[in-house]
Amino acid sequence: MLRIKLVKSLYGQIPRTRATVAALGLKKLNHTVTQEDTPVIRGMIHHIKHLLLVETVEGVAVKAPRKRIKSVAKAPAPVAAPVVVEKPAEEAVEAKPKARAPRTKKEKES
Repeated sequence: MLRIKLVKSLYGQIPRTRATVAALGLKKLNHTVTQEDTPVIRGMIHHIKHLLLVETVEGVAVKAPRKRIKSVAKAPAPVAAPVVVEKPAEEAVEAKPKARAPRTKKEKES
């Protein structure tokens, strides 16, 4: 386990650095969090090591975040689909192309 403390301000830091601090769970100056010692966390720490104080801690249990339970609305009862009756196929009628409106004066005259 790692105990990570933000000891320098984020004022003037680039957005990528601010996002890394937020991803570690640090919110403001002198805030301390405990994280698992994984390569991902170590990489984040390496990226912003100039802002942090890191200690290795053994035997500390991390409290798991509570999961929010979303209320599930009951879905309405399924409705039977309407029955569609197909009509017998009629003879195919060829569609005539529609006449377009004349666009120019010459087309109007002829």
